[in-house]
Amino acid sequence: MNFTSFRKTRREEEKRTAKKRKDDLAAANRVKFGRTGAEKKRTKLEDDRRRRELEGKELDARKDEPSRDPNPD
Repeated sequence: MNFTSFRKTRREEEKRTAKKRKDDLAAANRVKFGRTGAEKKRTKLEDDRRRRELEGKELDARKDEPSRDPNPD
């Protein structure tokens, strides 16, 4: 039996199975976490809209506080 050839063949087979496992995991992650460009754009637009609405509803802190005079004489 030629052990050199056996080791080489075994190592190549290990590499192939590792690559297949890695590719399968990547495909599963694309399905699990992937979003299309349109979905990302829609999410960004919705977040911007919500932020603008929230900023419009903020109270101005200076209007609510009584004015403070540094020299209360």
